[in-house]
Amino acid sequence: MGIKFKLPEELNFISSGKKTQRISNTSMDGKICVITGTTSGVGYQAALRLAKAGAKIVMIVRNREKAEKLCGQLRSLTPCDPEYLIADLSDLKQVKAAAETILLKYPRIDVLINNAGVHMTTRQLTTDGFEMAWGVNHLASFLITMTLLGRMKESAPARIIHVNSEGHRFNGLNMDDLNWDKRSYNGYLGYGASKTAQLMTVWELDELLRGTSVTINAMHPGAVKSNIGTNNGKVYNFISRYFIQPMLKNPEISGEAIYYLASSPEMEGVSGRFFNLTNEEIPAKHARNRVLGKEIFRRSLEMIGLKM
Repeated sequence: MGIKFKLPEELNFISSGKKTQRISNTSMDGKICVITGTTSGVGYQAALRLAKAGAKIVMIVRNREKAEKLCGQLRSLTPCDPEYLIADLSDLKQVKAAAETILLKYPRIDVLINNAGVHMTTRQLTTDGFEMAWGVNHLASFLITMTLLGRMKESAPARIIHVNSEGHRFNGLNMDDLNWDKRSYNGYLGYGASKTAQLMTVWELDELLRGTSVTINAMHPGAVKSNIGTNNGKVYNFISRYFIQPMLKNPEISGEAIYYLASSPEMEGVSGRFFNLTNEEIPAKHARNRVLGKEIFRRSLEMIGLKM
């Protein structure tokens, strides 16, 4: 009789992405969904799928021309006229202004999807002086979430979804050098640090949101084609185009997964979890360190200029 080998729980991501995905056909009529980074890849597919279900899409994007084009597509799918706000997520003042404009314009927010992200191959700084991946992937999504949190409580039941990554397993988090001032920059570790911090704040926010009927979860969008990393120059783009992208799947599967997490009755009350597409998964051990996570939460609040 053969011996069955069982992967450690943290390595289940190797097989979980191949599992059958859950689906939802729940209507999103009248729901207001705020999504960042919708003009390509995962965010684009999520916006299309949610619009097909009747949701009103409110986008935070950088490129006005691409946003106008997408709005035209969405108008053909839903009577809920889509809207967009322009903000560079590497500038926290612009991020804050966009989130505050949403508060002024929308009396309710049913779903918030923090999707936009970057991967850097060299150390670059945001307008505010933070390492770019940390600033865009973690701080921008954290600032948007914290700014809209009160409105989402008023709109409950409501759902927050962070598009995270299996890349959090790279780690790279160093509390004494969050900005990579003392170390040689490593793009994978920088990306991993930003995604680890984002996960840590998910656990803290889940605890703070208990009893409010607002849920928060994170998900890996699958190994799919996207424009992440295209800011890294000709060599990176050549390698990505001819060696990486051909092995990746269509991002439609990510859009379907986000739609499930945002709409399915099965997800009602489910919070503080990490999903590989629609299948729950155990994150890396370092991302589950709640003592460190509370410190990350506190320091992240300081970085975005908020107090609790």
